[in-house]
Amino acid sequence: MTQRTTSRRSLLAAALAAPTVAVGAPLLTATPAAAVDPTDGCQTVVDWTPIALEPDVQNDPLSPAEARVIRLAGTEFLQLRGLITCSFIADDKIGTLPEALRPPKLTRGVCPRNNSQGVNALRVEVNTAGAVNVLGPQSTNKVTWIQLDNFSSVMR
Repeated sequence: MTQRTTSRRSLLAAALAAPTVAVGAPLLTATPAAAVDPTDGCQTVVDWTPIALEPDVQNDPLSPAEARVIRLAGTEFLQLRGLITCSFIADDKIGTLPEALRPPKLTRGVCPRNNSQGVNALRVEVNTAGAVNVLGPQSTNKVTWIQLDNFSSVMR
């Protein structure tokens, strides 16, 4: 007994041959979708706000350091963006977030940095006082820039 197979090409041809009335009628009589629940999806809780940088940290003029809070499916995330230049040889402070952006608990992320001796990332932490700290620089492996765009961490 031979088994009959259907090729993709024949299935596509059959689908395209279906009368438009049969396919289009349900679409013409369908009711519009309800408005999306505002608690669903992605919402901006606090829009992009500048980070107050320490005196030894500078913003890139085209990509200043900023922070915001978004809510995604009920979870709030602290996000950072921007490019800073610095000269860190030890753990240090980048700057301070405005009060509206301060997390209720210590939050951490990993950000790219200048590639030196094969090290191209470091840890960035934001504490409850809003201090944005960098962990990982060493005197033998100086950090000269940090790209903050990679930082997105759960706040609550």
